[in-house]
This record gives sequence, C-alpha cells and structure tokens, in this order.
Amino acid sequence: MDELPEFKREVLEVMRQPLEDREVTISRAKFTVTYPSSFMLVASMNPSPGGYFNDPNAPVTSSPAEMQRYLSKVSGPLLDRIDIHIEVTPVPFEKLSDERKSETSVEIRKRVTEARVIQTQRFSESETVHYNAQMNSKQIRNYCGLDVASKELLKTAMDRLNLSARAYDRILKVSRTIADLDGSDSINGTHISEAIQYRSLDREGWLG
Repeated sequence: MDELPEFKREVLEVMRQPLEDREVTISRAKFTVTYPSSFMLVASMNPSPGGYFNDPNAPVTSSPAEMQRYLSKVSGPLLDRIDIHIEVTPVPFEKLSDERKSETSVEIRKRVTEARVIQTQRFSESETVHYNAQMNSKQIRNYCGLDVASKELLKTAMDRLNLSARAYDRILKVSRTIADLDGSDSINGTHISEAIQYRSLDREGWLG
C-alpha cells in the first residue's frame, strides 16, 4: 500500500483483525463466516503532506500541527500490529555515486533462504506455525529466551518508548529472525538492539 495515510481510516482499520489473528470474520444478520487471511502487509508513507519531513536540505512545507493531523490518519493500534518500521532518509550524491560493491541480491537471498530453513525445522512439529512471525506466546517463551543484559536492554526500551505488550512480542519475534539470519542459536543484545530500531514509529517525539 503506497501513501498509507491517503487511504480512508475506516478502510485501514478493518485490517487490524486479519493482521493480528490471520483470519477475517464477516458478520451478517443470519450468519457469521470466518476465512483464513494470512498475508504480508508492506506499506509506505510520507511523515508529512509535503514529503520533506526528514530532509535537512529541503524547505519546511508543513507545520508540526499539519504533520500530526496527517499522521493521525493511521491509528496507533494499526501501527502497533506492523512488525517493522523503517525510516528512510534521502540518499546523498556521494552514496549514489559510490562505486564500491555492496552485498548482492543473490547473497541476501541465500541468507534469507537459510533462515527460512532454520524456521521450518524449528516448527516442524507444528501444523499451523511455519515461521517466526506466526509464533504464539508459549512459543515466544520457548524460542526467544534472553540473557540478563538483553532483558535489561529490552526493559529500558519498553519503559522509555512506552511500548505495548503487542510491541514487546513483535520485538522478540523480529530479534529471533535477526538471530536466524545471523546464524545464531540464541538471541543476544545486538539482535535485540536492531529489532528495537525497527520500531521507529513508537519513538516518543519522532515528529521532531
């Protein structure tokens, strides 16, 4: 979904149940039907109507009140159900013209494929869970154990960012996936830190 705040709020809100339960329920006067609805939501948005919110070299075209009004079209409960928030800043010319080779798509695909194999083996005895994002609370406790330092780091983030219980579970699921991509059997502080960074829309004062 491109330009997420441009959709009507009531349209966006109907996604909350399928994002959480991976099923959608349709109720009518004489019957109620529930259908499976497991999907991946990928959405983009500008944090301001003019699109230049986080560009230090662009003129400010929207006031804080206008930006807040624009962003309020997307509710907190909906954002809370999105696992990863990534803030993208403008790419400077130096990086665009940099001729150094970066990691290729083939190499990235290999790491992702290996991580998916790990998850398939992890949940091989389950008929309904096949990857980390589908884990329930019991499975999160079983597969997302943290050491003392990682627990303290997550506790600090929860307190400072005022994160919800839902965000807590999502951070653990994402950190488990980061650890799988890293080829690590356990989750460490680095994995937790990276997962927390992917909750940018939860940060207090992210509007500047």
